[in-house]
Amino acid sequence: MQTKQFSVKVFEAVITDEDEFIAFFDKNYIFFREHLISVSGLVTQRITHYLNEKELRFVVDVNLPRSKGKKSTPSPIQELTQEEEKIPALEEPKQPEQKVHDNLRVIDTLVRSGQELKVAGDLLLLNRVNSGGTIDIDGNLIITQIVEGSIRCRGNFMMLKASPKANIVFHDVEVDNTYLQERLNRVELIDNEIRITPVLKETSWV
Repeated sequence: MQTKQFSVKVFEAVITDEDEFIAFFDKNYIFFREHLISVSGLVTQRITHYLNEKELRFVVDVNLPRSKGKKSTPSPIQELTQEEEKIPALEEPKQPEQKVHDNLRVIDTLVRSGQELKVAGDLLLLNRVNSGGTIDIDGNLIITQIVEGSIRCRGNFMMLKASPKANIVFHDVEVDNTYLQERLNRVELIDNEIRITPVLKETSWV
């Protein structure tokens, strides 16, 4: 007997409206080419045909195992979840910061390996995110230096430049790093579509 063990990226969708599901994947399916899509709920022949036509790998009504080290998070479609590695939260060291207004934090120190920074509002980070560092943010995010760690952003937009080893998740969709390398990019959610726009003009943060 020959065996292989694979690490698989899984995106789970509980479908309640086929038009909403198809509209979302029409705009974003490019981000799911390397995922296994687990669908349940209202899985019609139209949806099955659509997923086959897009050449997306999927399973229907499969009860996926979930370990204690995993967590699922809500996504733009009804009850969509994505499995992601849970990084233990460390006690956040005191950061020199300046409050511009109630919803914005400005931090000028790097996010170190093993550190998880959780932000309820918006964040302007004037430094880098090291490999193994994590930012989990509900608001908008701007990072002026390279990101090598993990980003979980649920705001209207984020601006960043990522290295190949970074893990960037925007509204629970993992963004392909090839779109974020070598230059500053704006990532935003418009009409349920994730759009990535290079910031072509040289940006001064001074």
